[in-house]
Amino acid sequence: MANDDTDKDRNFVTALARGLELLSCFRDGEVSLTNAEFSERTNLPKATISRLTYTLCELGYLVADPAAGTYRLGAGALNLGFSVLSGIDIQDLAQQEMLRLRDGPNSYISVALGEVHQLEVVYIAYVRSRERVALVASVGIRLPLFTSAIGRAILIGQDGDAREAVFELAGRKSPEFEAEARLQYAEAKSFYEVKGFCTSYGQWRKDVNGIAVPVFSMNGSRVYGLNVGGPSFLVKPKGLEAVYASRLIQAAKQISIQSPNRKLR
Repeated sequence: MANDDTDKDRNFVTALARGLELLSCFRDGEVSLTNAEFSERTNLPKATISRLTYTLCELGYLVADPAAGTYRLGAGALNLGFSVLSGIDIQDLAQQEMLRLRDGPNSYISVALGEVHQLEVVYIAYVRSRERVALVASVGIRLPLFTSAIGRAILIGQDGDAREAVFELAGRKSPEFEAEARLQYAEAKSFYEVKGFCTSYGQWRKDVNGIAVPVFSMNGSRVYGLNVGGPSFLVKPKGLEAVYASRLIQAAKQISIQSPNRKLR
């Protein structure tokens, strides 16, 4: 949402920012939200929320259910999302490598490609494991940036300015949150410099283990994360590091125009 810096920026359109923030309120598995829920998640007054939802409905980005007092995403928002996904050049490059990783010796391995959004990572591509016992995930699911392997890999791949902007955003939540975020990054960076990948063994979810590396778009302007992982009782850290780490690093090199082992800044 708008802050003191954006308030001073004449080029920043606060109403547009608020509308986009409203559309991003939907969480994985949620179909509809009320004005009260929008207000709670954005910290905006209900009167402002009512004007925003009305406008978004008129434009086709939301669809209202007057009887229930709820809103769901409309065709406009879905079309916008699919347009963005279809324009991401890296997905076509990644698909084959992701399938190769998934089809390795552990049939419980799932593979994902993600991109940062504020303080989360959003899956933009996902390959489910070959087994029914698997992580419940899909394109669009959000993971915490600082405690997931894929989030840590993205932080590693970012340049200094982009990373500092993320830490600044974390600081708006609380100084303690920013301090913990910086500590998580420092530990991930030290590990990456030695091993060449990032880990999350139960830090994101106690029942999930995963490793990840940064991946770069063809022109090098965008940073993604590529991870492999699965249920912790079937996918062990030792197996991930001994069998999948080298495969993951090689896959990232095949997808990226830049090496994920480039010098960290």
